[in-house]
Amino acid sequence: MTMPTPTRLPLRCWAEIDLAALERNLRLIRASLPPSMRYVAVVKADAYGHGLHHAAARLMHSGADLFAVANVSEAATLRELGPGWPILLLSPLLPEEDRYLAEYDLAATLSSQDEVARFARVGQTAGKPIAVHLKVDTGMGRLGVWHADAPELCRRILATPGLRLAGIFTHFASPDDDVGFTAEQRKRFLAVLDRCPELDPQKIFVHADNSAGLESMPEDSRFNAVRVGLLQFGILPHPNSLLAAVHTEPVFSFHTRVGLVKTLPRGSTVSYGRTCKLARDSTVAVLCSGYGDGIPRAVSNRAAVLIHGRRCPVLGRVTMDQTIVDVTDVPGVTCGDEAVLIGRHAGGEINITEFSHWADTIPWETLCSVTKRVPRIYRTPLGI
Repeated sequence: MTMPTPTRLPLRCWAEIDLAALERNLRLIRASLPPSMRYVAVVKADAYGHGLHHAAARLMHSGADLFAVANVSEAATLRELGPGWPILLLSPLLPEEDRYLAEYDLAATLSSQDEVARFARVGQTAGKPIAVHLKVDTGMGRLGVWHADAPELCRRILATPGLRLAGIFTHFASPDDDVGFTAEQRKRFLAVLDRCPELDPQKIFVHADNSAGLESMPEDSRFNAVRVGLLQFGILPHPNSLLAAVHTEPVFSFHTRVGLVKTLPRGSTVSYGRTCKLARDSTVAVLCSGYGDGIPRAVSNRAAVLIHGRRCPVLGRVTMDQTIVDVTDVPGVTCGDEAVLIGRHAGGEINITEFSHWADTIPWETLCSVTKRVPRIYRTPLGI
């Protein structure tokens, strides 16, 4: 007897990635920005759960100027797509990772005097300068040199053999809900640029704004690049964003199937902990996915899914491999039917913002929480 291979098994739970929508989103975002503004595509965390290889390949085709990732492992995966594409590491490097800056031709985020010396040694050994983006801490309190000390560090970079200053940037702490502090951070960063007259914006990336921070980007900004992460995947981080009028499309949708349909009498309790007690005789569907796939337990008794285009509430606690929903008011539900956790189906829609609200989290975490057990199905204009 021939056993089915994993790639031939029926799908129980899957995510669909619309690559054509991703390309359209990038083009719409670029069209809304000043022509001179360069596009930094942030594709860390496996391109926010969309799949780094496929997403980055489509973004390359669509005209991204620079790619930003979190670590060397992600950069190595991205470099497999081809040489020449600028790649920025957003996280600090461990000392034993320094050599990969030359090996993979990467730009490092630089925050300290120690990193100047470390990265310069790599460049001198390799016989070619290492590209660095100086990060300025204007109030995030994470990476970066404190803004008051940034001009001195900038001058040291410029004077150090083995290094090439390829960019300077900062990161806003609360761009979505604290306009005042975002403005203060921008002011501090611009003051750093004022104190570094030797910088040539024509030769380096100057960036601070991301998908959420774009709402405060002034028209006369001296910045020449923006970092775009969530927005390129069709998710607006903040409704008041400068780019709210850009109608990007969701790229990601999350699907599962009904594994069992059964009836339970009024008064029955459902799932672990008996947190749900049925107020009526009910028909329930057991879905083929749970928190082992990325449906967080926090949505227990709160979320809904789409079956036949209608909302069916989650009953009781989400378990590792199954989730139970109420289909009493949806006639004809049978084993094998599709259930949509995030996305559109038969005229209904559950978007990722609503789903994340049920989970008391943010879309970034929702996307990154969909596990490797869930296959990604990539759609193009020609189909799957």
